[in-house]
Amino acid sequence: MHKIYRHTIKSFFVLPLLFSGLSFGLFFSTDAAAENSKEFGKYVIHYNAFRSDTLTPEVAKSYNLTRRNNRLIINIAVLEKVMDTTGKPVAAHVSGHASNLTGQLKNLEFREIREGTAIYYLAEEKFSDGEFLKFELKVKLEGEEEPARLKFDKRFYTH
Repeated sequence: MHKIYRHTIKSFFVLPLLFSGLSFGLFFSTDAAAENSKEFGKYVIHYNAFRSDTLTPEVAKSYNLTRRNNRLIINIAVLEKVMDTTGKPVAAHVSGHASNLTGQLKNLEFREIREGTAIYYLAEEKFSDGEFLKFELKVKLEGEEEPARLKFDKRFYTH
């Protein structure tokens, strides 16, 4: 398996799944987000949001991501359910925004990343210390009439 692919999958999904909020060793600090998922028909959408400085410098550089304690990364991956497998990655169009408690909107611009058979979508945004953000995303899947709507929230800290 490709070295960067393995490293990225660990960084974005595997370690948060295994430790769900504990210290993530070399890749994450204690405020990294646990990975979450939601089912939409025959698809499962995996999502997480975490501070960008929890990425290793190598991963951040390879994806042209800014590592700072006041920047967050939103990561989305869509898998089609396939019996007896972890699922088949599928392409989608991801759009949306985050809003804080004062109603300020932060439009999110997602970019597609493909590595081997993996497909995921990343967006970056700045935040203030203690800022509580509500995320509202639309995930448009090929062949589906209506986009899947994904809502989640999280408070972010700079320390």
